[in-house]
Amino acid sequence: MNGKFPTIESRSLADRAAESIEQMIINREIKPGSKLPNEYELAEQLQVGRSTVREAIKILESHNVLSVIRGNGTFVCEWPGLIDDPLGFRFVQDKKRLALDLCEIRSLIEPYLAEMAARNASLDDVDALQKSCDEIAYYIKKGSQDYSPKDIEFHTRIAICSGNQISSKLVPVIHQGIVMYTQLTEPISASKAPITHQAVVDAIRNRDPEAAKAAMTEHLYDNMQILLNIKDPS
Repeated sequence: MNGKFPTIESRSLADRAAESIEQMIINREIKPGSKLPNEYELAEQLQVGRSTVREAIKILESHNVLSVIRGNGTFVCEWPGLIDDPLGFRFVQDKKRLALDLCEIRSLIEPYLAEMAARNASLDDVDALQKSCDEIAYYIKKGSQDYSPKDIEFHTRIAICSGNQISSKLVPVIHQGIVMYTQLTEPISASKAPITHQAVVDAIRNRDPEAAKAAMTEHLYDNMQILLNIKDPS
Protein backbone atom coordinates (compact mmCIF):
# COMPACT_ATOMS: atom_id res chain seq x y z
CA MET A 1 0.00 0.00 0.00
CA ASN A 2 1.56 3.31 -1.07
CA GLY A 3 -0.73 5.52 1.02
CA LYS A 4 -1.95 7.52 -1.98
CA PHE A 5 -5.61 8.29 -2.55
CA PRO A 6 -7.19 8.26 -6.01
CA THR A 7 -7.02 11.61 -7.76
CA ILE A 8 -10.09 13.24 -9.24
CA GLU A 9 -8.81 12.41 -12.70
CA SER A 10 -8.55 8.71 -11.84
CA ARG A 11 -12.23 8.42 -10.96
CA SER A 12 -14.53 6.83 -13.50
CA LEU A 13 -16.18 8.94 -16.17
CA ALA A 14 -19.57 8.01 -14.69
CA ASP A 15 -18.52 9.32 -11.27
CA ARG A 16 -17.47 12.61 -12.81
CA ALA A 17 -20.69 12.84 -14.82
CA ALA A 18 -22.69 12.16 -11.64
CA GLU A 19 -20.80 14.95 -9.89
CA SER A 20 -21.57 17.34 -12.75
CA ILE A 21 -25.31 16.55 -12.53
CA GLU A 22 -25.17 16.93 -8.76
CA GLN A 23 -23.49 20.31 -9.14
CA MET A 24 -26.28 21.45 -11.46
CA ILE A 25 -28.76 20.56 -8.71
CA ILE A 26 -26.70 22.37 -6.06
CA ASN A 27 -26.53 25.43 -8.35
CA ARG A 28 -30.33 25.20 -8.83
CA GLU A 29 -29.91 24.81 -12.58
CA ILE A 30 -32.08 21.73 -12.06
CA LYS A 31 -34.48 22.15 -9.15
CA PRO A 32 -35.76 19.51 -6.70
CA GLY A 33 -38.83 17.78 -8.09
CA SER A 34 -38.05 18.70 -11.69
CA LYS A 35 -37.47 16.29 -14.55
CA LEU A 36 -33.99 15.76 -15.96
CA PRO A 37 -33.31 16.23 -19.68
CA ASN A 38 -33.31 12.96 -21.60
CA GLU A 39 -30.20 10.79 -21.95
CA TYR A 40 -29.30 12.22 -25.34
CA GLU A 41 -29.47 15.84 -24.14
CA LEU A 42 -27.49 15.06 -20.97
CA ALA A 43 -24.86 13.19 -22.97
CA GLU A 44 -24.49 16.21 -25.28
CA GLN A 45 -24.30 18.64 -22.36
CA LEU A 46 -21.78 16.57 -20.39
CA GLN A 47 -19.87 15.48 -23.51
CA VAL A 48 -20.02 11.81 -22.60
CA GLY A 49 -21.68 8.73 -24.03
CA ARG A 50 -25.26 7.75 -23.21
CA SER A 51 -24.07 4.65 -21.38
CA THR A 52 -22.02 6.92 -19.08
CA VAL A 53 -25.13 9.03 -18.43
CA ARG A 54 -27.10 5.89 -17.53
CA GLU A 55 -24.38 4.83 -15.11
CA ALA A 56 -24.24 8.32 -13.58
CA ILE A 57 -28.00 8.27 -13.06
CA LYS A 58 -27.73 4.89 -11.31
CA ILE A 59 -25.08 6.33 -8.98
CA LEU A 60 -27.24 9.33 -8.09
CA GLU A 61 -30.33 7.15 -7.70
CA SER A 62 -28.47 5.01 -5.16
CA HIS A 63 -27.61 8.20 -3.26
CA ASN A 64 -31.26 9.34 -3.24
CA VAL A 65 -30.49 12.35 -5.41
CA LEU A 66 -32.49 11.15 -8.42
CA SER A 67 -35.62 9.06 -8.77
CA VAL A 68 -36.26 7.03 -11.93
CA ILE A 69 -39.94 6.56 -12.75
CA ARG A 70 -40.33 4.00 -15.51
CA GLY A 71 -42.19 5.34 -18.50
CA ASN A 72 -42.09 8.87 -17.14
CA GLY A 73 -38.45 9.86 -16.82
CA THR A 74 -35.83 10.75 -14.22
CA PHE A 75 -36.58 13.34 -11.56
CA VAL A 76 -34.59 15.15 -8.91
CA CYS A 77 -35.76 14.02 -5.47
CA GLU A 78 -37.71 16.61 -3.47
CA TRP A 79 -35.07 16.29 -0.73
CA PRO A 80 -31.89 15.32 -2.61
CA GLY A 81 -29.57 13.14 -0.60
CA LEU A 82 -32.08 12.34 2.13
CA ILE A 83 -33.55 8.88 2.57
CA ASP A 84 -37.03 8.06 3.84
CA ASP A 85 -35.83 6.23 6.93
CA PRO A 86 -32.31 7.53 7.63
CA LEU A 87 -32.24 6.27 11.23
CA GLY A 88 -33.70 2.82 10.58
CA PHE A 89 -36.93 3.39 12.53
CA ARG A 90 -38.73 0.60 10.66
CA PHE A 91 -36.59 -1.93 12.53
CA VAL A 92 -37.72 -0.70 15.97
CA GLN A 93 -40.18 -3.23 17.36
CA ASP A 94 -41.96 -1.14 20.03
CA LYS A 95 -43.85 1.29 17.79
CA LYS A 96 -45.67 3.09 20.59
CA ARG A 97 -42.41 3.82 22.39
CA LEU A 98 -40.90 4.95 19.09
CA ALA A 99 -43.85 7.28 18.43
CA LEU A 100 -43.50 8.76 21.93
CA ASP A 101 -39.76 9.25 21.53
CA LEU A 102 -40.24 10.89 18.13
CA CYS A 103 -42.90 13.19 19.58
CA GLU A 104 -40.52 14.13 22.38
CA ILE A 105 -37.77 15.00 19.90
CA ARG A 106 -40.21 16.95 17.75
CA SER A 107 -41.23 18.91 20.86
CA LEU A 108 -37.62 20.06 21.18
CA ILE A 109 -37.31 21.06 17.53
CA GLU A 110 -40.60 22.19 16.04
CA PRO A 111 -41.61 24.95 18.48
CA TYR A 112 -38.30 26.65 17.61
CA LEU A 113 -39.01 26.20 13.89
CA ALA A 114 -42.49 27.71 14.32
CA GLU A 115 -40.95 30.62 16.24
CA MET A 116 -38.47 31.27 13.43
CA ALA A 117 -41.18 30.85 10.77
CA ALA A 118 -43.10 33.70 12.44
CA ARG A 119 -40.03 35.87 11.85
CA ASN A 120 -39.20 34.76 8.31
CA ALA A 121 -42.28 33.45 6.48
CA SER A 122 -43.48 35.38 3.43
CA LEU A 123 -47.14 36.12 2.65
CA ASP A 124 -47.05 33.35 0.06
CA ASP A 125 -45.69 30.98 2.71
CA VAL A 126 -48.55 31.87 5.05
CA ASP A 127 -51.10 31.31 2.26
CA ALA A 128 -49.60 27.87 1.57
CA LEU A 129 -49.67 27.02 5.30
CA GLN A 130 -53.31 28.09 5.52
CA LYS A 131 -54.18 25.88 2.53
CA SER A 132 -52.50 22.87 4.15
CA CYS A 133 -54.21 23.65 7.46
CA ASP A 134 -57.65 23.79 5.79
CA GLU A 135 -57.06 20.53 3.92
CA ILE A 136 -56.00 18.72 7.11
CA ALA A 137 -59.15 19.96 8.88
CA TYR A 138 -61.27 18.72 5.97
CA TYR A 139 -59.80 15.21 6.05
CA ILE A 140 -59.97 14.92 9.83
CA LYS A 141 -63.62 16.01 9.77
CA LYS A 142 -64.28 13.23 7.24
CA GLY A 143 -62.67 10.75 9.66
CA SER A 144 -60.01 9.87 7.09
CA GLN A 145 -56.38 9.03 7.80
CA ASP A 146 -55.57 10.41 4.36
CA TYR A 147 -54.68 13.64 6.14
CA SER A 148 -51.22 12.28 6.95
CA PRO A 149 -49.53 13.52 3.71
CA LYS A 150 -51.08 16.96 4.23
CA ASP A 151 -49.95 16.97 7.87
CA ILE A 152 -46.42 16.17 6.70
CA GLU A 153 -46.68 18.97 4.12
CA PHE A 154 -47.83 21.43 6.80
CA HIS A 155 -44.99 20.70 9.21
CA THR A 156 -42.45 20.57 6.37
CA ARG A 157 -43.53 24.03 5.19
CA ILE A 158 -42.98 25.40 8.70
CA ALA A 159 -39.48 23.91 8.75
CA ILE A 160 -38.70 25.55 5.41
CA CYS A 161 -40.26 28.87 6.48
CA SER A 162 -37.98 28.93 9.52
CA GLY A 163 -35.17 29.96 7.20
CA ASN A 164 -32.78 27.56 8.92
CA GLN A 165 -31.02 25.54 6.22
CA ILE A 166 -30.33 22.67 8.64
CA SER A 167 -34.06 22.25 9.31
CA SER A 168 -34.52 20.50 5.96
CA LYS A 169 -32.17 17.78 7.18
CA LEU A 170 -34.53 17.18 10.11
CA VAL A 171 -37.57 16.71 7.89
CA PRO A 172 -37.32 12.88 7.78
CA VAL A 173 -37.57 12.80 11.59
CA ILE A 174 -40.68 15.00 11.44
CA HIS A 175 -42.12 12.79 8.69
CA GLN A 176 -41.53 9.61 10.67
CA GLY A 177 -43.08 11.15 13.78
CA ILE A 178 -46.26 12.04 11.88
CA VAL A 179 -46.47 8.66 10.13
CA MET A 180 -46.04 6.76 13.40
CA TYR A 181 -48.66 8.94 15.12
CA THR A 182 -51.29 8.41 12.41
CA GLN A 183 -50.61 4.68 12.25
CA LEU A 184 -51.25 4.27 15.98
CA THR A 185 -54.21 6.61 16.44
CA GLU A 186 -57.73 7.03 15.08
CA PRO A 187 -58.62 10.17 13.08
CA ILE A 188 -61.14 11.18 15.78
CA SER A 189 -58.27 11.53 18.26
CA ALA A 190 -56.83 14.30 16.05
CA SER A 191 -60.01 16.40 16.30
CA LYS A 192 -58.15 19.17 18.17
CA ALA A 193 -55.30 19.28 15.64
CA PRO A 194 -57.02 21.76 13.27
CA ILE A 195 -57.44 24.18 16.21
CA THR A 196 -53.78 24.08 17.23
CA HIS A 197 -52.65 24.07 13.58
CA GLN A 198 -54.72 27.20 12.98
CA ALA A 199 -53.23 28.84 16.07
CA VAL A 200 -49.76 28.21 14.63
CA VAL A 201 -50.73 29.69 11.26
CA ASP A 202 -52.37 32.73 12.88
CA ALA A 203 -49.28 33.41 14.99
CA ILE A 204 -47.00 33.12 11.94
CA ARG A 205 -49.31 35.44 9.98
CA ASN A 206 -49.27 37.94 12.85
CA ARG A 207 -45.45 37.79 13.12
CA ASP A 208 -45.77 36.64 16.73
CA PRO A 209 -42.84 34.26 17.42
CA GLU A 210 -43.77 33.53 21.04
CA ALA A 211 -47.37 32.68 20.14
CA ALA A 212 -46.19 30.43 17.28
CA LYS A 213 -43.82 28.63 19.62
CA ALA A 214 -46.55 28.22 22.27
CA ALA A 215 -49.11 26.95 19.73
CA MET A 216 -46.72 24.35 18.32
CA THR A 217 -45.78 23.27 21.85
CA GLU A 218 -49.47 22.80 22.68
CA HIS A 219 -50.06 20.85 19.46
CA LEU A 220 -47.25 18.42 20.17
CA TYR A 221 -48.24 18.12 23.84
CA ASP A 222 -51.74 17.07 22.72
CA ASN A 223 -50.19 14.45 20.42
CA MET A 224 -48.08 13.14 23.27
CA GLN A 225 -51.12 12.79 25.56
CA ILE A 226 -53.06 10.92 22.90
CA LEU A 227 -50.15 8.51 22.38
CA LEU A 228 -49.78 7.93 26.11
CA ASN A 229 -53.44 6.94 26.37
CA ILE A 230 -53.63 4.45 23.52
CA LYS A 231 -53.34 0.73 24.12
CA ASP A 232 -50.05 -0.85 23.21
CA PRO A 233 -50.38 -2.31 19.70
CA SER A 234 -50.39 -6.09 19.70
